Amino acid sequence: MSALAAQIETGSVLDGLTAQPADPLLALIGLFRDDPRPGKIDMGVGVYRDAGGKTPVMAAVKAAEAFLLKDQQTKSYLGPEGDARFAELLTPIAFGEIDRAQLCGVQTPGGTGALRLGAELLARGRAGARVLVGTPTWPNHVPLMEAAGLQIVPFKHFDVATQTLRFEETLAAIKAATPGDVILLHGCCHNPTGADYTVDQWNILAPLIAERGLLPFVDLAYQGLGNGLDADAFGLRAVVAHNPQVLVAYSCDKNFGLYRERVGALFVVSDTAAVIQSNLLALARANWSMPPDHGAAIVRTILDSPELTASWRAELDAMRLRILSVREGAAGRDPALATLTQQTGMFSMLPLSPDQIRTLREVHAVYMAGSGRINVAGLTPDAIPAFAAAVAAVR
Repeated sequence: MSALAAQIETGSVLDGLTAQPADPLLALIGLFRDDPRPGKIDMGVGVYRDAGGKTPVMAAVKAAEAFLLKDQQTKSYLGPEGDARFAELLTPIAFGEIDRAQLCGVQTPGGTGALRLGAELLARGRAGARVLVGTPTWPNHVPLMEAAGLQIVPFKHFDVATQTLRFEETLAAIKAATPGDVILLHGCCHNPTGADYTVDQWNILAPLIAERGLLPFVDLAYQGLGNGLDADAFGLRAVVAHNPQVLVAYSCDKNFGLYRERVGALFVVSDTAAVIQSNLLALARANWSMPPDHGAAIVRTILDSPELTASWRAELDAMRLRILSVREGAAGRDPALATLTQQTGMFSMLPLSPDQIRTLREVHAVYMAGSGRINVAGLTPDAIPAFAAAVAAVR
């Protein structure tokens, strides 16, 4: 029987596929869009919004784009490493002072691309490597790691019902881990809970991870939106100071407002940086060949200009302060929301049942993820009273 005949007889390879569930957040976007009620509140989609409810393009970004439009001379390929100057300029923002001979990095399509590239690097180094993941976590962390063939070992990071960070359980998971295991850490502005480790807790975690022989993988996706650029990098820098090898997935999508441009980088700290860089380039080449240029060129242009860097830092700080003011405003409306001021960044996770969340949407036109995660930046000043009243009504 010919190959063609065998294919016809057995059916297409694609016939073995089954329909996959739709992304619930995408469905939520559609429900919100189709809701005709004028006072509806969108706290589901994870993008920054200003006091007018818009996701603005930063002035520094507009200026950088104008410069590129006028002066960019070519659209030729950059290579699998992407914009090397972009990664170089990000280095001091993320790491502070660091021995660059111990560091390698490549541009990636967003922070998600950095995470996936890091996961594939881990799998290439040790097939089926175990990754400790605190829960709840960003919903794409687990499927992304599993798709690379890694084994997830969950532990509790945060108790939603009591709104408390479970630090002792984090320590217990590290102490129970096997040397060579990987631990995934949110560098700041934890998504989805907003519950970050304190400075004292990072100072306990960082040496303990090294003592246990674990490999830290830090996801730094919201630097600057919590307590400021340097404060938000404290945990990463503490981990780097104590551990000989560290992976860092970095995103510029949020702190530069470049969501649709997909701008990220994967860095690795190691005394075998040259060997690791060669593997990163090979994996990047096999995955996306070369990353998109425009967003990274914007970031590079901003960070290469003292004036644009100052403008960006000021805008980013204004965004951070607006998020903080929303947290304080909502907490001041209802003691049950007081824990919002104990958390940082764009997200928190409220202790609400699926029925309560459905009632918020159907009766009060308040939209949030089914997990109870809210995008704090989705609240405008005018919407805070209605949001607090709606949450009180369903409790």
